[in-house]
Amino acid sequence: MASASMLFGRTRQLVAQIDVFLDAVSQGAVVFRQGVGDYLSRNPSEFQCRLNAIDELESRADTIRREVENQLYSYSLIPENRGDVLALLETLDDVIDTAKRTLCEFAVETPDIPEDLASGYLALADASVQAVEAVVLAARAFFRDVRSVKDHLHKVKFWEREADRIGERVKRQAFGLSVDLSRKIHLRYFALHVGNLSDAAERVADRLAIYSIKRSL
Repeated sequence: MASASMLFGRTRQLVAQIDVFLDAVSQGAVVFRQGVGDYLSRNPSEFQCRLNAIDELESRADTIRREVENQLYSYSLIPENRGDVLALLETLDDVIDTAKRTLCEFAVETPDIPEDLASGYLALADASVQAVEAVVLAARAFFRDVRSVKDHLHKVKFWEREADRIGERVKRQAFGLSVDLSRKIHLRYFALHVGNLSDAAERVADRLAIYSIKRSL
């Protein structure tokens, strides 16, 4: 089985760049959790700081991804795995894009979330972030020790299911409120938005499961 240095031939720097990219994705998830918490705490100044931070992280991730893609093609690196690596990076980029997009939706639509539901949204954000953290660990393993990828993938599945469970509970609570139907729908909509982050992590996990099998053959 090829080591990371053999897999990428001439470039340990490329592996280091991918690590920085994965750092940005992981940090984006943490900032997402903080942003949701700040919004629910009705702390607009801190929420805006999180929004600015995740915008910077998303831009950094995009830049690094393009640099990695350019090196993969410019130096004809890992031609047998190049397509998988590119697809993996693009799907990981979708994770931080989803986190940024969700915080932007909070900023634009400013949903009025009752205090009774705040803990549910926060728990949903926590589960989604846990799914992202697990898939980032799985992605790091893919480039260093492909045999350990599966050790992290089951955690992604666990937290995605947990996010689904919490999301359903939040939606049921929202529709049990004595408020206008339009507000209930708005609350449901944002539960879906927060849960989308765990779905994005699961999509990466699905790809990693296939790619790790291919690399192990």
